[in-house]
Amino acid sequence: MHPPVLSAAEFAGMTTGASALWAVDSVRGAISSAVPCRVLEDPRDLGPADETLIAAGGGTLLDEAKFLRKTKHPDVRLIAIPTIWGSGAENSPVVVLNRAGSKEIHFDPSFLPDAVVYWPELLSSMPLWRARYACGDAWSHVLEAFFSPLASTATRTGAAALIGEMLRLPLGLDTGWFRASARACALQAVSSVGLIHGIAHSIESALTEEYTDGSWGHSRLCSTFLLPVLRLNLEISAKPGELCKQYGVDLDGVLRVARRLFEAESYRQAMSKLIELWPRILYDRCTRTNCALVRASRLEFFLAFL
Repeated sequence: MHPPVLSAAEFAGMTTGASALWAVDSVRGAISSAVPCRVLEDPRDLGPADETLIAAGGGTLLDEAKFLRKTKHPDVRLIAIPTIWGSGAENSPVVVLNRAGSKEIHFDPSFLPDAVVYWPELLSSMPLWRARYACGDAWSHVLEAFFSPLASTATRTGAAALIGEMLRLPLGLDTGWFRASARACALQAVSSVGLIHGIAHSIESALTEEYTDGSWGHSRLCSTFLLPVLRLNLEISAKPGELCKQYGVDLDGVLRVARRLFEAESYRQAMSKLIELWPRILYDRCTRTNCALVRASRLEFFLAFL
């Protein structure tokens, strides 16, 4: 069961009652001008009189809003407005929280918002580099869902179809990525992810502490390690290639996309943290559901990759 999807016009015509908006700075003005609401500086200011929480932002903000609503305000309606694709958090029963330098993961169908709004006009100020990283995030979701050893036949069939559609989308600013990334996220929520996410979850905090300009985040890590992890999995296991043949996935096309997303300088920056935190990566819950067994010695592959 997925939340209904609304256009901006449909959302503006809704009756939401007493509404509060928690949003990233760049979209607060546009949303509060279209819909009567009070703006929250802190989501903890949500009060007993509020009937609707409107959350607008990326996956981190949406997951925090989902968690807040379920644990503190279960009777409040939650409307999610993603301002970037990639995480698909608006369509996922999974919540990933940043806590004490690590990722805390929760799963519950009640985390799902009551409605989702796709608002293309909010993308007007998004830089191209951010859009490309978001595409890499969506690609990591769909591919790890497809290759996961926990994936059912139905999940792999759905992922294979979505991969074909995503191969036709440009790596950049295209609103088609909203629905594609939401579907990719829903698929990985039922089959798990793998080493790409094991790496991203393990080293993101260390990178953001070192590079305080905000240049590093989950989507950039997924884009950076998409190609290396694909190559590693293909090298150590025949299973990924066999699955691609069985389900009609264009593996060459997927590898072309991964090569286009790969940035050597990003890889070099991230490698120091990958080396330092490799033991943590090996024991991450996502790494344990990778499509191929990741041994400690596989660090040598990443060291030699460039």
